[in-house]
Amino acid sequence: MSQNWIEFKENFYFDNKTEFSIDLGNIGINKEVKKDFEKKFEKVFKDMQALESGSIANYDENRMVGHYWLRTPSLAPNNEIKECIEKTIKDIKEFANNVHSGKIVSSTGKNFDTLLLIGIGGSALGPQFLSNALTSKNDKMQVFFFDNTDPDGMQKTLDKIPNLETTLCVVISKSGGTKETRNGMLIAEKALKDSNLDYTKHFVAVTCEGSNLDKTAHSENWLQTFPMWDFVGGRTSETSVVGLLPAALQGFNIDEFLAGAAYMDSLTRKNEFSNNPAALLSMVWYVAGDGKGKKDMVILPYKDRLELFSKYLQQLIMESLGKKEDRDGNFVYQGISVYGNKGSTDQHAYIQQLRDGLDNFFVTFIEVLSAKASVASTDKMCKFQVEDNVDSGDYLFGFYQGTQIALTEGGKKSCTITIKELSPFTIGMLIALFERTVGFYATLININAYHQPGVEAGKKAAAKILDLKLKIESLLEKEGTPQSLEDIAFKLDENQNMAVVYRILRHLEANGKIKDDGEVQIFDRKYSKK
Repeated sequence: MSQNWIEFKENFYFDNKTEFSIDLGNIGINKEVKKDFEKKFEKVFKDMQALESGSIANYDENRMVGHYWLRTPSLAPNNEIKECIEKTIKDIKEFANNVHSGKIVSSTGKNFDTLLLIGIGGSALGPQFLSNALTSKNDKMQVFFFDNTDPDGMQKTLDKIPNLETTLCVVISKSGGTKETRNGMLIAEKALKDSNLDYTKHFVAVTCEGSNLDKTAHSENWLQTFPMWDFVGGRTSETSVVGLLPAALQGFNIDEFLAGAAYMDSLTRKNEFSNNPAALLSMVWYVAGDGKGKKDMVILPYKDRLELFSKYLQQLIMESLGKKEDRDGNFVYQGISVYGNKGSTDQHAYIQQLRDGLDNFFVTFIEVLSAKASVASTDKMCKFQVEDNVDSGDYLFGFYQGTQIALTEGGKKSCTITIKELSPFTIGMLIALFERTVGFYATLININAYHQPGVEAGKKAAAKILDLKLKIESLLEKEGTPQSLEDIAFKLDENQNMAVVYRILRHLEANGKIKDDGEVQIFDRKYSKK
C-alpha cells in the first residue's frame, strides 16, 4: 500500500449516512499538527457549547447568537424563543400556501406569480444563492431582487418583471433603518403607484418588532409582517425568515433545507476533533494561512447552481473574521479574503495564475457527484453523450480533477468538499458547515465573529457625505452666483476635505442637480444651481 494512499485516508472525513466528505490531503497536515489542534479545540468546543446554550457571544452588542436554534428550536435557551421560532416557520408555510392557492391575492384580485425581494447584504445574498441553486421550471413564483441603492440597477430589474400587478414585494431589514433597503422599498412603492396599484396590498415586511419598518407595515396595513430577532445576524440568517420566506414562496421544500442544516449541526456539534467536519475545516483555514489569514481562500464549486456560493461566503467569512482587534483588545488585523466563481469557467479565467503565479491562496473545491440536481425537472441533458461513452458531466469532473492535480503539481494547497447531489438538504448542510467553521476559527484566533464595527463605520461616513451634499446644494442655492471649489470649501469650513467636496460636486453635476461653467481646467470650474 503506497504512502500517498495511507496519507489520503488519514486526511479524509466521510459521513456514511449522507456520503458527505472533506478531503484535506493537499493542505500539508500531518499527525503532529492534528494532535496540536486536538488540544486547541478543548477550549473551542467549550466556547461553542456556551454560545449554543445562550451565553452572550456578541458581547459588543450584549446579544446571544442563536442561528443554530433556527433549525433545532428545542435547543433554544428558553420556551419563549423555541415557540417563537416554531410558530414563525408554521406562519411562513401557511402564508406561502395561501399565496400559491390564491387565498392571498394582489390589489386587483389576481394571483401573485412574481416575487420581488428588497434587501441588502445578508438579507439578499443568502436568498439569491438559494434561489439560483434550486430554481427550476416548476417554481411557484419567478424571483427578482433589489439588492443595492443603484437607481439604474433597480430600473433594470423593474423592466424585467413581467407584470407588477401580480408581483409580491418582500422588504427585509432587521433594524428597519437600512438606507439601501428603504430606498428600494420607496422605488418599488413608486413603481406600483405609477401602475395605479395599491402598494400596501403587495408588500410584506421582515423586520424586528418595533422597528420603523414594522411600524410602517402595521400603520399601512401591509399583507403581513414576519419577525427577525436580535440573536440572528444578517450573514447567518438564511435559515431564518430571511431565507425561508422567499424559498417557500418560490416553492422550495424548506423542511428539507432546515433538516440538512440541522443534520450538519449534529455532525459539527461533536466534541471529537477528528470526527467533526467543521473543526477539521477550521484547521485547514488556520494551517493554510498560518492563523493570520496570510492566504486568500478561493472557492471553486464545480456546479453552475453553486455559482453564487462564493459571493455568499464572502460576506459570511470576511464580515465575521475581518477584525482589527481580538477579544482582549489587542490589534491583530485578522481576516481571510474570499473570492471565486465556478469551475470550469475559472479554468479559462485565473487558474493560470493560481497554477504558476503568486502562492498567496488556498483553494476549496466543492464537488457534486451527481450531474443532475434533485430539483431539476429532467435529466435528459445529463445523459446526452457528447462523445462515445462520455457526457458533458464527465468533462466537468475531468476538469475538476485536472485543475486539482495541476495545482498540486505546482505546490499549491487545496481541499475538497464533496456532496452526493444538489438538493435543499445538501445546501442546508453546506451553509451550516461554513457557519460553524467560522465560529470555530474565530475562537482559534481569539476574535469576535459576531459584530461588524467596520460596517457601522462605513454607514456613519456615508451619512456625513450625504449631509455635506445637502449643505453644498443649500449654499449654491443661497449664493445664487457661480462658486469655485475653493469658495465652497471655505464657506462650509471644509478646507481639509477638498477632495471630498470635489467628488460631491462632480456627482451633483453628472446627475443634473447643479451645473458647471465648462472651464477646461476641471479644478477651476465654478458651480451653480440649475
